[in-house]
Amino acid sequence: MPPERNDAARASRARAGARAVEVAALPVAALVLVLATALGPARISLADAVTALGHRLSGHPDPHSWRETVIWSVRLPRALLGFVVGGGLAVAGAALQGLFRNPLADPGILGVSTGASLGAVLAIQGGLAARAVWALPAGAFAGATANALLVFVIAARRGRGRVFTGTLLLVGVALSALAISFTTFILSVSLDSYDVGRQIVYWLLGGLEGRTWDHLLLGGPAILVGVAAVLAQARELDALLLGELAAASVGVDVARVRVRVVVSVSLVVGAAVAVAGPIGFVGLVVPHVLRLVIGAGHRALVPLSFVGGGVFVVAADILGRTLLAPAEIPVGIVTAALGTPVFLALLVRRESATVTT
Repeated sequence: MPPERNDAARASRARAGARAVEVAALPVAALVLVLATALGPARISLADAVTALGHRLSGHPDPHSWRETVIWSVRLPRALLGFVVGGGLAVAGAALQGLFRNPLADPGILGVSTGASLGAVLAIQGGLAARAVWALPAGAFAGATANALLVFVIAARRGRGRVFTGTLLLVGVALSALAISFTTFILSVSLDSYDVGRQIVYWLLGGLEGRTWDHLLLGGPAILVGVAAVLAQARELDALLLGELAAASVGVDVARVRVRVVVSVSLVVGAAVAVAGPIGFVGLVVPHVLRLVIGAGHRALVPLSFVGGGVFVVAADILGRTLLAPAEIPVGIVTAALGTPVFLALLVRRESATVTT
């Protein structure tokens, strides 16, 4: 088949895939959220869950119904937080994969996730997390911001005022390794205190246990602002897929776009890790899979990545709550267990296609 026909067929399949995903995205997201409110150690039927949500949303709650209390105060904020966090991480992954033109890029590539983890561990070790609910998210967000700023300062200094993509990548990897070593050191010191060491280990696994409306209000707005900022750069990210020189030739200020995207991703990842801990593979697998189905256009990829990432994390949390109930598996472990085989399968498929061609 001539290259022109092959490209046209690929574009047609991408458009058809995008339409199918767009049609299914919102109903699937709504179904997963409803299931997240109905499933758990306390048995609540799907009909009772829908009824309880209807009472609350209509402004006529039943104060004597334990089902409404469980759904509204425990399960719903947890599900919504998981959806927003998962969506934010997936959008961050899609943005970085477009920026670096590398399908293996993920939110941890700039060291933001590890910086947030270090800040949270310091808050736990210093006893601040035990005094106020906002102390741990604040520490994680401060660590993410500090790490992102440090990456930019070092990269700009090395580039004599200009920030290059390759330099950002190298500095991010180096600082990420440094943050991991500090986090491991603090953990090793904290093991002498059972409670502190246990809290650090459990938080580093990534999870949504005990999350409330306060956590959603702390992290949700920052994540949504960062996602909106990434979506605003969709045209520029599409141009960067052709290379920096090609993007500059069509009027894209590559340096400014790079800074805006990295700052937006840092905001999203810092806020997500601050309220849910480090959750892996979401930003790597979800946009990668969607890109194969709907194509690389970021105007469709970014919003669908948000929905897809949210569905992935909430579904993983449902599995974590139900597989070994009443015990719970942290969602970070479930996403890694689900994401690893999917990603390896995609990688093998990609290598096989490359060898065949």
